[in-house]
Amino acid sequence: MTVVLVPGEARLAQLETIWREGEAVELDDGARPAIEAAAALVREAANGDEAIYGVNTGFGKLASVRIKPEDTEQLQRNLVLSHCCGVGEPLDSDTTRLMLALKLLSIGRGASGIRWETVQLLEGLLAKG
Repeated sequence: MTVVLVPGEARLAQLETIWREGEAVELDDGARPAIEAAAALVREAANGDEAIYGVNTGFGKLASVRIKPEDTEQLQRNLVLSHCCGVGEPLDSDTTRLMLALKLLSIGRGASGIRWETVQLLEGLLAKG
């Protein structure tokens, strides 16, 4: 069975099924237009002249430093790598699956600016257990 998550309409029973039974998870296709529109907006803005915090500027005290267009991809990679750390023992796989499902629901609201391919990647991770 595949649990199809609809942003704003997820039920606790669905989340419990994902957590306890390890079912496959998909984000409802109805979320795709909003996700793709937000990704296009970020892409267009990043290629424009307007400064966008954390997309084409530095972070924190470096927020006023503009990043060259050819360096924005590396900036995003560095951001992800800077958050690659952990504290304590790893979470169990059931809890990790639930967290990924909750992330899909959040992304599905269409405000993150990520690409649809990221949704597919998360769904693939959940499918593999």
